[in-house]
Amino acid sequence: MKIAIGADHAGFVLKNLIAGQLRREGHEVLDLGTNSAESTDYPDYAAAVARDVAAGRSERGVLVCSTGIGMSIAANKVDGIRAAHVSSVPEAVLAREHNDANVLTLGARFLKEDPVPIVDAFLATAFEGGRHARRVSKFEAIEKENCRKFVPEGTKE
Repeated sequence: MKIAIGADHAGFVLKNLIAGQLRREGHEVLDLGTNSAESTDYPDYAAAVARDVAAGRSERGVLVCSTGIGMSIAANKVDGIRAAHVSSVPEAVLAREHNDANVLTLGARFLKEDPVPIVDAFLATAFEGGRHARRVSKFEAIEKENCRKFVPEGTKE
């Protein structure tokens, strides 16, 4: 699976740990930064990962910041993104099964569990569809009413 990954300075170390593990598992990882622990702004990385996933260049995204909350808020501003802030394996599974989440956000300073099983569960779990598909379609309707569609650079709407 192709996965876009990004972090701010607070999530830099954890992002690198996760990216390394994903590569060892055979995933193709697109690291969209940051590339140091120097202070930076998380919305820049959230937008880069979210746009990559929304454009279909990556199948899923993983974002890490201090709490995971800011990354989730920023990523969810991109049309087509359903970013879920998760801190446990059961939450990761439900984010996929019930919400068809396509971006996972983690809080580097607040995780109490090993993040690798959380990420693995997120990537391995399929969307259940059924009654959940109706609800996800309602997310999409809200986006259509309120969001400007993201058009990848070099393409036409």
